[in-house]
Amino acid sequence: MFRIMMIFATLSLPLRAANVPLRYKEGLTHGFLVLSTLDGNPIAVGDLEEVVRGRRVTNHLVYHFKDGSVQDETTVFSQGRSFRLITYRLIQKGPSFPHPSDLSIATSSGQVTVRYSDDKGNEKVDTERMKLPTDLANGMVLTLLKNLGSNPGPFELPIVISTPKPRLVKLQISSQGTEPFALVGAKREAARYVIKVDIGGVTGVLASLFGKQPPDAHLWIIGGDAPTFVKSETLSYPGGPVWRTELVSPVWPKTESPEKKSGYTEKH
Repeated sequence: MFRIMMIFATLSLPLRAANVPLRYKEGLTHGFLVLSTLDGNPIAVGDLEEVVRGRRVTNHLVYHFKDGSVQDETTVFSQGRSFRLITYRLIQKGPSFPHPSDLSIATSSGQVTVRYSDDKGNEKVDTERMKLPTDLANGMVLTLLKNLGSNPGPFELPIVISTPKPRLVKLQISSQGTEPFALVGAKREAARYVIKVDIGGVTGVLASLFGKQPPDAHLWIIGGDAPTFVKSETLSYPGGPVWRTELVSPVWPKTESPEKKSGYTEKH
């Protein structure tokens, strides 16, 4: 069965492909995310944790689904003059994923391992040693986009996908200007990027002919002195729907005011 898995994180114009220079250092982070269908139905809540030790950054993003499914992504990279991927792992399992999978990458050795279930539910393991480029972008697309600067031209990033056999493909990224949104009525703007998957070769031609070409991904980032993620719309799994990721704020239970709890009433 022909399967394509787009990992997380266009064009007739010439594409740049090189290590993205560091403009903004990553730091200690804990963010909250919600995963929804495109019609706005929430299906999972996510925690994003980022820890920095020296030049080594560990980014851990895990989604817990209402149906018990889990998507767990861990990206370890270095930040010096540019960003370099060290290790990457993506686990998708549970009812929301018809074909559970586990993709892991170690750039130092070039070893890529894919564990997956076939159409009959049988577990398979495929391990290969690949010649991986220094600008491999698995799990780092958002970080790299934040460091491109304002109004970047078309850009190209390599990633490893599972077909289910590991395969190196290219993400072709273009800036689509800005779009307005609001924060409690206050108007803001976010830069929108379109991301296409270039499978390449005969496989790419067949994917286009037989409708297996992954749909475009869309990602929104606020610019300025502290660029940050706003929203994304990306493929969930091979042949699956597109899911939307957005920031979310905690919701506190309604409680009585301290004055009412203590029985104190202000007199006039």
